[in-house]
Amino acid sequence: MHIPSGETALLELIRFDGALETALAPSPDYDVRRWLYVPNTYGEYRYILGTRGERPLICVGVNPSTAAPGDLDPTLKSVERVALHNGYDSFIMFNVYAQRATRPEDMERACNAALHRENMRAFDYALSLDRAGAPAVWAAWGAVIEKRDYLPQCVRDMIAVGEGRGARWFSAGKRTKAGHPHHPLYLRKDSPLDPFDVGAYLDALP
Repeated sequence: MHIPSGETALLELIRFDGALETALAPSPDYDVRRWLYVPNTYGEYRYILGTRGERPLICVGVNPSTAAPGDLDPTLKSVERVALHNGYDSFIMFNVYAQRATRPEDMERACNAALHRENMRAFDYALSLDRAGAPAVWAAWGAVIEKRDYLPQCVRDMIAVGEGRGARWFSAGKRTKAGHPHHPLYLRKDSPLDPFDVGAYLDALP
């Protein structure tokens, strides 16, 4: 369980570029040849957690919880299974908002613009990792996106970043009545990825 210690605006923010440089260096805690973990130590926020490859599937949840390299939670284990079944050689877990909170109800009430800006830099980097130049983004946040008013706008910013990289959006499993893409946790490992018009989805939200 991770309960935020307070507002992220009160923290000394580690910028993504610096955190990435550290994460790419050898670590005594995990194999950096297999894992990408930014920042590379456990803290109040996380930009990226995933495995290394040439064709990653970028899965997008709402916010990080407690997972770390070699210690994946059930959701990330499901993400990895679905990615491998669909022909990807790796996965990247990304989040609409970078603050760690096991319960989305504990997320901060206002968006920290500085944290969001660094998270968008992280998203652009994640998109750049696909060697084929057509990154696949799996929307997988479920109805949790309703927890905070700022989250849909964060997704719109992600769409804008993705347009510059030729990103293709997908969902997996049955969508909710409100149109939200299915959360990964209870998906079958052989769940296919379906094209997802994320812009139209956001326009239809109340």
